[in-house]
Amino acid sequence: MSPTGFSRWADRSKRNHENVNQMKQFIYLFRGGHLTYTPEELVEFRQQWEDYKNMLGTNSQYNGSDPLVEFTGKQVKAGGIITDGPFTEGKEIVGGYLSMNAHSMEEAVELAKTCPILLNPNGSIEVREVIKM
Repeated sequence: MSPTGFSRWADRSKRNHENVNQMKQFIYLFRGGHLTYTPEELVEFRQQWEDYKNMLGTNSQYNGSDPLVEFTGKQVKAGGIITDGPFTEGKEIVGGYLSMNAHSMEEAVELAKTCPILLNPNGSIEVREVIKM
């Protein structure tokens, strides 16, 4: 890469990095998206998720995501009390999360509206801003 080409790349990289730094971090908590899929539907659903994550990644907005194991877990409470859980209605159980960047809550909500979890009539997304510590 020529020095001039490198300078342009470095300037663009710096601007992209500064733009990402101006963004806030948000987390999407997914609920109610548990359905039974045929093998063909599962392939299509996974592709929709990959397309969504790639769209966020193109704009340096995607940080990571994972589904959670259904209907399992433990609750650890003050005093060292540990109980099985979660024990809530199936549609209220957090089934996964996605960490992303956006300039504002409004932008994070607009991007959430295009998430594949909402193709499920019971799917919902809780959008929360992350506090940097």
